[in-house]
Amino acid sequence: MTVIRRKTFTRLGSAAAVLGAGLALAACGSSSGSSSQAAPPTPSASGASATGLSIATSKGSDGTYLVGPDGRALYLWVADSHGKSSCSGGCAQAWPPLLAKGKPSASGGVNTAGLGTTTRSGGSKQVTYMGHPLYYYAGDMSQGQITGQGSTQFGAKWWLVAPSGSAITGAGSTAATSSSGSGPYASGA
Repeated sequence: MTVIRRKTFTRLGSAAAVLGAGLALAACGSSSGSSSQAAPPTPSASGASATGLSIATSKGSDGTYLVGPDGRALYLWVADSHGKSSCSGGCAQAWPPLLAKGKPSASGGVNTAGLGTTTRSGGSKQVTYMGHPLYYYAGDMSQGQITGQGSTQFGAKWWLVAPSGSAITGAGSTAATSSSGSGPYASGA
């Protein structure tokens, strides 16, 4: 009987140790801030700020659009002008900029010559395409989601980016946007 109890306690002790280690590991991975919503992976957490990131394309109901290295949709914001981002603070939390430490590369119909970077106010480098700073949308949790398409958050339109560099403004259509902010969508219409 004593042997059975020792084996039971040993097994229970081992299970408790594994459970405790798992809880400790989970606690180490959590953030100290609280949020009412689960946050999607940020570009820096998903490797988008790594050297040598590649911009590719994906096809969906709105046509062919640019995606980041994690396969999530990339957007332009018509409020940006002269190739500089106007999105910071809460805007950059909802619309995380695609950051890079080196020159981004292209694949899948993306024009390599159209890729560049612009320096954000904090000194980080944001990827640009055809003069437009590129962003993810925090509401897009996985590949193929384009829930930010046509949003007017922060006072102007957010559009998917076509391989030509123009904004995709509707199913299968594109409209030229100007990097100077004076194009047809500069007012956020």
